[in-house]
Amino acid sequence: MVVLRRWAQLGALCLALGSACAWSQSYPQQAIKFVVPYGAGSATDLLARRVAAPLSAVLGQGVVVENRAGANAILGASYVAKAAPDGYTLLMSSLGPHTISPSLLKSVGFDPLADLAPISNVTFNALVLMVNPTVPARSVSELINYAKANPGKLNFGSSGVSGTTHLSGEVFNTMTGTKLVHVAFRGGPPAIGALLAGDIQMMFANISDALPQIRGNKVRPLAVTSTKRVPQLPDLPTLAESGLSGYDVGPWNGLVAPAKTPPEIIGKLAEAVQRITREQAFRDKMFEVGSSTIGDSPEQFRNTIRHDITRWAKIIQDAGIKPE
Repeated sequence: MVVLRRWAQLGALCLALGSACAWSQSYPQQAIKFVVPYGAGSATDLLARRVAAPLSAVLGQGVVVENRAGANAILGASYVAKAAPDGYTLLMSSLGPHTISPSLLKSVGFDPLADLAPISNVTFNALVLMVNPTVPARSVSELINYAKANPGKLNFGSSGVSGTTHLSGEVFNTMTGTKLVHVAFRGGPPAIGALLAGDIQMMFANISDALPQIRGNKVRPLAVTSTKRVPQLPDLPTLAESGLSGYDVGPWNGLVAPAKTPPEIIGKLAEAVQRITREQAFRDKMFEVGSSTIGDSPEQFRNTIRHDITRWAKIIQDAGIKPE
């Protein structure tokens, strides 16, 4: 009887696994929701909408974008971390909420490694250090000298506390001994508006937000935050080239799912993203907004996240930035 019972249990398990596999293979059977933890018009929002259409074509189901901004992108990330792990609610995440916030905020309500499953890192881009034309600085060295001569009088805007547009300025302060004052806005576009109006004097902006203003001669770009120059602005030096050796802030945007999402679904989504990022048309669209495509594997993306969590924890500690 015991043997028969065990065989019956094993048979039930096999049937359950078979059903799960069949269900995963038939995925998706309904529309997929992309949650963007930032407002409409943000760099992450624009990327999500550019990914949604080709992903829908590859998977044969609709992909809708839903903005859940708030709490420095933690609101949207936490929502997805607690969603059903069925592959129908995904997060277009970024460097800020995923790897910086856990060290900068007292509580984020989720564990970025335990509660979210990486699918694929989609794009990488740089930030642009730019100033309002009224600021009498035409290079990074001139900006540093001016900031030191006027401590506390230069305000830099960001898309919110704990994001890369915020931490870029804090790293700048630490490396240069300046006292730039941080002013947080609810997203990149409002911060750009404040910069154009002269309400703030400078900003480390996502390149997608910066390019239209630079091309319109409305701001003065001084440098990019990545380790290499960006092809969209080939004449603009990096901050490392400008005297801040080792300066490196390179935001990414990647797709993640709730933990416990079946690996078959994760794999299918990763393959779809990788296919999209190999297409020249998509690469061209990303180039237009200042991004480079990645399209890596779930494990590679997990390694990136793990590395960045450790790296930013050290940066925040070294800079003496206290959790908020």
